[in-house]
Amino acid sequence: MSKSKDPQVYHHDSDNQPDHSKHDSEVISDKKVNAYWQANIRLLLTLLVVWFAVSFGAGILFADWLNQFVVAGFPLGFWFAQQGSIYVFVVLIFIYTRQMRVIESRFGVDDDEQEGDAP
Repeated sequence: MSKSKDPQVYHHDSDNQPDHSKHDSEVISDKKVNAYWQANIRLLLTLLVVWFAVSFGAGILFADWLNQFVVAGFPLGFWFAQQGSIYVFVVLIFIYTRQMRVIESRFGVDDDEQEGDAP
């Protein structure tokens, strides 16, 4: 059985290697890795605290006080319990994505390649 060279499959031949990222040649120190993960976990915990405060705090704990205000014809506490916490969660996803791009770029672990960066 002969092996055919499929262009989609990478073999160990030197002429059939995948393209390398601009970061492949960089070595990331343990200190830099730890700082990256600390920034990542700090961001994640911050966003989870915000989500908890909005969903549990505004939807349950402070619902009676918030119900004195009206949004789109509904008491604000009820609105947060039914819709507001979901909207906040979706916004937090976009914030997380944007901030993770910043963190990854700062620590040099992003995979984004600009035009002209490819070898």
